[in-house]
Amino acid sequence: MAKIAFIGIGVMGGPMAAHLAHAGHDLTVYNRTQSKAEKWVAEHGGALALSPAEAAKEAQIVISCVGNDDDLSAVTMGRDGAFGAMQGGGLFIDHTTVSAQIARQLSVEAQGRSIHVVDAPVSGGQAGAENGKLSIMCGGSKEAFAAAENIMSVYAARIVHVGGPGAGQTTKMCNQIAIAGVLEGLSEALRFAQASKLDLDKVHEAISGGAAQSWQMDNRWATMANDEFDFGFAVDWMRKDLGLALAEARTNGSTLPVAALVDQFYAEVQAAGGGRHDTSSLVSRIAKSRA
Repeated sequence: MAKIAFIGIGVMGGPMAAHLAHAGHDLTVYNRTQSKAEKWVAEHGGALALSPAEAAKEAQIVISCVGNDDDLSAVTMGRDGAFGAMQGGGLFIDHTTVSAQIARQLSVEAQGRSIHVVDAPVSGGQAGAENGKLSIMCGGSKEAFAAAENIMSVYAARIVHVGGPGAGQTTKMCNQIAIAGVLEGLSEALRFAQASKLDLDKVHEAISGGAAQSWQMDNRWATMANDEFDFGFAVDWMRKDLGLALAEARTNGSTLPVAALVDQFYAEVQAAGGGRHDTSSLVSRIAKSRA
């Protein structure tokens, strides 16, 4: 059992930390909104820290799941950041979806402190975190990944070491690019079926058994048809992720025309007040046929 500091006890981080606590690890948690950390400790045990440095000072492993690049920079390299308190030979795992640039920067910063770093963004949403069935894509050295894999297996169904520092983040960008295109196609297919006055349940039964099948189709077709969008992964977060992908594409020379277009469509959903709706709310910007 390890002594672990977990920084960021939110929608994703809270359940992940809970799996570690229930597995018998010694948890110290920190959250920017202290009341969330207090509630987590009351439910799962462990200790409460008032800063990332305090959480990390005696930890063998520090895990973060925060909001964006600035948040990650603050909890690692800031005045009260974890890196300044970590001991040589320690392990830092970051589950935040951030830019590949900061993932690489953290890896370089950690080398001078003899800290192993893994950038390990996740896919699977809130349900995946709660059920311990996340998919984790990892970047970092082979040694860092070997040290992290067993810990991450507590809350993951699939863990893949893709490559060096930043590779986890660029792989997560691939994930979001693919999802964006699938959801736009699914939205158009659903509206087309409605305009054709087809039985939507029968349409799903027919096409989900072939090449059109996807996780989004199986899990969101019925709710999209009923204009239900109260799920875990919000449009605001998807736009952040697509922004990271589009920025990285300008660096690596790739072109993302569909992702760029869908990002604009999500901006329309945000403008209509749907920023906190699930990403499947993309369908809401396509008017239903009046025919």
